[in-house]
Amino acid sequence: MPKALSVIGVPSSAGAYAPGQEKTPAALREAGLLAMLKERGVTVRDCGDLPRFRWRPDKGNPSAMNLDTVVETARETARRVSKAMLDDTAVLVLGGDCTVGVGTVGGSAGAGGRVGLVYMDLDTDLNVPHSTTDGALDWMGVAHMLGVEGAANPLTRVGSRYPMLEPDSVLFFAYGNVTPWEQQVIDSMKIQGVPVDQVAADPGDAAHRVVNAWGKDFDRLLIHLDVDVIDFADFPIAEHTRRNEGLTFHQAMQAIEVLVGAENWSALTVAEVNPDHGAEDGSTVSAFATALADGLARSRVLT
Repeated sequence: MPKALSVIGVPSSAGAYAPGQEKTPAALREAGLLAMLKERGVTVRDCGDLPRFRWRPDKGNPSAMNLDTVVETARETARRVSKAMLDDTAVLVLGGDCTVGVGTVGGSAGAGGRVGLVYMDLDTDLNVPHSTTDGALDWMGVAHMLGVEGAANPLTRVGSRYPMLEPDSVLFFAYGNVTPWEQQVIDSMKIQGVPVDQVAADPGDAAHRVVNAWGKDFDRLLIHLDVDVIDFADFPIAEHTRRNEGLTFHQAMQAIEVLVGAENWSALTVAEVNPDHGAEDGSTVSAFATALADGLARSRVLT
């Protein structure tokens, strides 16, 4: 029997570099995402949105800005994700910045079974507060899921397990921007990954190989989509405005369709959308919502 899809909005840019991502759940709702899913035969359970938080400078904690809010938001996200999974539904989490994904992973771990995470992002998000100077927690999320030395302790404890994930439970997909600190973590923990150039060469095949090999070892397969992986010059929807690098929009959505098509797929987190960066008439967000609905409607889990 197909599962229902629980949709959870997390309108927070607390961990970001600047405001914008907190507008995403409302923008995707306004674009008709939930209606599109229903039209395509998906049973949708709307779990509503968490309280909205707009990024602000945090001069009291410059190396991990807005940490208290990031932790509170991740904990509530984890609670809702866990409840949805215990109710035997798949989950779509609409962020928000990438720290929202910490909540998705924490909640999934609390629902039981072995959890694997495909982290689709041009970055690996393995920094910790002392390895960088910008204090933005949204490129530190995976480090906190893994309990990397130097991570902020409250955020590493969001889930019911510590660490939330083991290194062999994470796979970086379409990554390409890695700092020396992050490379050291990848090498020491032996974290697997598929570089962006390999994904771009054949997105569907790259995703199929992940699903049919590494991904089969898990009871729950989670997908984290940071839209920064999409070349901003091709499709300007991300918070980060990197041009002429990453995947095309079509390539990214090809891969997502295959990944959410896995028989053990349980949750998709969408992060780092900035609605203000798209076309003024909302057509960019609308195109993204349509592609997202199309991909999810083809999931064997949902239909």
